[in-house]
Amino acid sequence: MDSVVTRKHSTDPLDPHEKLRREIIKAIEPYGIRSLPELAAMPEHERTKWLFWNLHENLDAIRLLEPTLVGQIVRTQMTVSDGQSLWTQQYGLEKRVELSCRWQLLLKASAYEKEQNHALSDGWIDLFVGDAPPPHPVLRVGQKGYMDSDSPLYPNQLYLYGWISDGVWQEIKSNLSNANSTCHTDIFLRDNFLFPIKPGLDFLSGPPASIGMTNIEFRSATQPRLTSWVNN
Repeated sequence: MDSVVTRKHSTDPLDPHEKLRREIIKAIEPYGIRSLPELAAMPEHERTKWLFWNLHENLDAIRLLEPTLVGQIVRTQMTVSDGQSLWTQQYGLEKRVELSCRWQLLLKASAYEKEQNHALSDGWIDLFVGDAPPPHPVLRVGQKGYMDSDSPLYPNQLYLYGWISDGVWQEIKSNLSNANSTCHTDIFLRDNFLFPIKPGLDFLSGPPASIGMTNIEFRSATQPRLTSWVNN
């Protein structure tokens, strides 16, 4: 996988998808090139720009920081429809889970320094529940979703579109609606499963300049969240 990521690719500059991706990345470059110590003083939406730019243009270097995105789930909505699909001409049962969340970015400056956390923004996670990837969003084999850069509110809010199996849903659903205030479930997106959607990474698909992922990790806990994670 690493060899795929680091390989250089010649790209047709007239390709519409790549042209749009370059325009988006160029627009956020002033934020992306800022140094790591400046993150603490940056507004949340600027940190999001910093992250997207570095994952696209500075992937090898940012991997050394072991970036982890954490979606702190604050509200859950389950939608079940039986009839014609919104995305295809087929009829049948469709299940989707919408999770309103608060995004955090965790970074490690080095193996010997304390982990840093930075608030990013509010947003939501839209997950298709089924036995195979859904017709929408269109995903590659093995891809679990992507952080969408195509939202009209980007980068002030983050949106994750993806899918999970019904088995995963059965495992986590009781933890999402737990009445105990000290119980919570978060979604972790780890650095080695995050990839920019750009030419050459054929195992990912999504809107230009989005961030694709190949794994989604749910973490349920029976104690209050770390206070350092709840930055307003």
